[in-house]
Amino acid sequence: MRRYIFAERGGIYIIDLRKTLRELERAKALIREVVHRGDSVLFVCTKPQLSETVRGEAERCGAFYVTVRWLGGMLTNYQTIKKNIRRLKELERGAEEGAFEFYTKKERLLLDREREKLDRYLSGIKDMSRVPGCLFVVDARRETIAIAEANKLGIPVVAIADTNADPDLLTVPIAGNDDAIRSVSLITKEIADTVEAAMAEVPEELRKAAAAEEEEVFTYSSDGAVGAVSEREAGGRRSRKRRRPRPEVIAAHRPPGEAEAGEGESPPEEHEGGGAAESEEVTGEDTGDA
Repeated sequence: MRRYIFAERGGIYIIDLRKTLRELERAKALIREVVHRGDSVLFVCTKPQLSETVRGEAERCGAFYVTVRWLGGMLTNYQTIKKNIRRLKELERGAEEGAFEFYTKKERLLLDREREKLDRYLSGIKDMSRVPGCLFVVDARRETIAIAEANKLGIPVVAIADTNADPDLLTVPIAGNDDAIRSVSLITKEIADTVEAAMAEVPEELRKAAAAEEEEVFTYSSDGAVGAVSEREAGGRRSRKRRRPRPEVIAAHRPPGEAEAGEGESPPEEHEGGGAAESEEVTGEDTGDA
């Protein structure tokens, strides 16, 4: 970041704001191109003091956001993330339709906890059907995993980079103080305004096609929910099927004397769970009484 530093005074580096403005214009041009292409923009900021600001701007312009925690593989393993999103929508649909009314209290509690956990991490990308076309990151040094995944997939990254960040990992580094609320709010507002204006310039046909692709209908399946709860209660173990008795195997393991004694008698009927031994005992008692 040496080329973005204007001077140093008392151990504090002063950023050249002219270069910051130049990089901001480059970032706006890149984001405008991405939105016109029909792709989405993902806002990433997991700092607690700045997450509400970034989330509000992302919701205002209709972009996606991650403001709690970046889950590993959110871009490189997006198929698994889509399964979690589908599960979240199933739970929300089940809660809206009242499908949990006849569940036990423990089952409802487990489903509510699962829904709250998924909603906490995936609420900002719940409607994102594919990987975004661009990432806007606040604090490039903190979000190293997100930037690494984007670079692996060839997704451009626009990030607010402080003097301790590496600009070579970023497509467009915007030099600025990533800890100051006012500077982050100003830059994020400019990016959100660019996204909103670019979406308004997109033709209506392309916008409807993108909306149809983003929209997915999820139906709630009570069988899947009950199965998930039962497996969770059992500690992840599945119940084994009970084995049915096999008379031919039992007869093969009998001693020779018992086999010869029973040669002249008719074979007993098979009963579930009872076996041949029980029927012989019952027959013997009846013969003795007679």
